[in-house]
Amino acid sequence: MSVHLETAPLRPGEMLDRFTAGRSETGAIVSFTGLMRAEHGAADTLYLDAYPGFTEAEIARTEAEAQARFALQDSLIVHRHGAIAPGEPIVFVATAAAHRRAAFEAADHLMDYLKSRAPFWKRSSGPAGASWIEPTAQDLDDAARWDVVPWDVAPAAEDAG
Repeated sequence: MSVHLETAPLRPGEMLDRFTAGRSETGAIVSFTGLMRAEHGAADTLYLDAYPGFTEAEIARTEAEAQARFALQDSLIVHRHGAIAPGEPIVFVATAAAHRRAAFEAADHLMDYLKSRAPFWKRSSGPAGASWIEPTAQDLDDAARWDVVPWDVAPAAEDAG
């Protein structure tokens, strides 16, 4: 497990190569790279503010929960902060598991958290000025689907007893 905040441009291919190396017991690795969109010319810079130390600790807490929930062998989260230009990677997430479903679901879960709940403050700047970015209703719905933890669900009536 590993969480990093970076101000320098990310190199997802190199990160994936390092993450994949030497894994003889891993059955699946899933990676995701999120890019900054220009929003059809409306955005020329994305600013991500974070509190190093605090932000990493909060992301690491969710990463540890994902490791337990999805039986991950390993994970890597690298997130930019500072000024980001269109087309540049903002985030890289990789998950390793014995089987593909766990790796896919864990990566999806981590990205939903990063998109809507991680302690980042996002501001977009473009020709019309600057504006703060809040999670969309879809972002919040995507994140909420993970709130029911499988081990917290009461057994169905036919399963009890």
